[in-house]
Amino acid sequence: MLLRILIIVLLLLGHTSAVSVEKVAPNKQVFDSKRDLRNAERHQQPIHEAGGMDDKSFNSVVWALNVGGHAYLGADGIEYQADNSVGHTLLGFAIKGSQDDSVLKTYRAGPLEIGKSIENGRYDLMFKFVEPEDSKPGGRVFNVLVEGERVIANLDILLARDGNPRSSLTRMIPNVDVNDGRLDILLEPVVGEPILSAIIVQTKTKRGEVWRQVWGDEFDYTGPPDPKKWSFNVWPAGKVNGEEQAYTARQKNVRVEQGRLVIEAHKEEYAKASYTSGRIHSARKGDLLYGRIEVRAKLPAGQGTWPALWMLPTAPFTYATTCTEGADWQGSSVCDAWPNSGEIDIMEHVGYDMNRVHGTVHTKSYYWVNGEQRKASVEAEMVDQRFHVYAMEWSPDRIDVFYDDAIYFTYINDGGDWRSWPFDHPFHLVMNVAVGGGWGGAGGPTDASAFPTAMLVDYVRLYQKTENKAAN
Repeated sequence: MLLRILIIVLLLLGHTSAVSVEKVAPNKQVFDSKRDLRNAERHQQPIHEAGGMDDKSFNSVVWALNVGGHAYLGADGIEYQADNSVGHTLLGFAIKGSQDDSVLKTYRAGPLEIGKSIENGRYDLMFKFVEPEDSKPGGRVFNVLVEGERVIANLDILLARDGNPRSSLTRMIPNVDVNDGRLDILLEPVVGEPILSAIIVQTKTKRGEVWRQVWGDEFDYTGPPDPKKWSFNVWPAGKVNGEEQAYTARQKNVRVEQGRLVIEAHKEEYAKASYTSGRIHSARKGDLLYGRIEVRAKLPAGQGTWPALWMLPTAPFTYATTCTEGADWQGSSVCDAWPNSGEIDIMEHVGYDMNRVHGTVHTKSYYWVNGEQRKASVEAEMVDQRFHVYAMEWSPDRIDVFYDDAIYFTYINDGGDWRSWPFDHPFHLVMNVAVGGGWGGAGGPTDASAFPTAMLVDYVRLYQKTENKAAN
């Protein structure tokens, strides 16, 4: 159907440009992520079937545009329509941080208005950007408005990509309601000209493949986390990422109460640190090789907070070349177990940039040190006041990361060796709240008045497809 859609673009030199496209009907089964998912699930049996995702299906794409470029079939299977409003300009440099840079090689700059006839319903919008010029943060800043509402404010592509020039940026806006038969998008300048490389409009589909829960914790008890499922990292401040907190095993920092896991950070002098917090993991107790993880959580607020739900290899030396079994590899500057053996970030959030959730993978070829980490972010809603489901699906071919059932980040197995795909051995879940550090402190000094503050976890569930066996 995408190939039959006619794109009509009116470009007025020196003025705002407009795009209009023929009407497309969304999938009727639209998921309402705003409802309280937990109400329907709270008393489920711990082993049950869940709606999974077919390896060849995605969120239902109703329209995708290669802005300023030709029609294109993406590596993730998305069919992009050509932008026939302007000539096709190809960037002459390699783009970092993307597995599919062809769709980022073209763009349009300037105030941009896109209007698309579309059936009323709820949609997720994905925007793709790349900064084409050698510049400094602050040189190009703009707002993105959808349906008259500012959904991204003061976007600075270079700053959002940690100052890495020519790195791609992917940002999702979930749950956009269209009520008047037209989707309206506006990019308005703040400093310099707005820029856009691609846009994807999609609905959520009912996924048909059956998964079976193989491990989890409903936190339906009181006291310390279940020692049969969880272990602590007890570390001093500065152990990793220059973080300010000491990680403890005290119930003050990590406990289960009122049906939820609490990981709470405090401002206090303890073990030569100015803050304390908690970090637990499921290594050798709840490992997973391919499957789905769901964590329903409410995040802490406050500048300096850095909560994360993420995965590390249970056999971290699988692809290490400079160290062997028994080495203290986490936070090491000489042991390359990280990033060689991989990392999957299901959710990261920093308190100075509230309600923007990030999903990332780290490998030897693609990690933050070389500016090539594969990542995307989603404009989330009231993460410190509402519970949301953060999830990941992992197969031998791809990794998909979800926010309330919207796929906002995908990493594809490119067929290379372990340097790009080390995700072929069991991983485990890590849950922690860091304070300050390289990213948590990037927005300025930690706000001591924000503490104590906590991440609440309602449940953790691990699934596998029915033909697979649990790794643990």
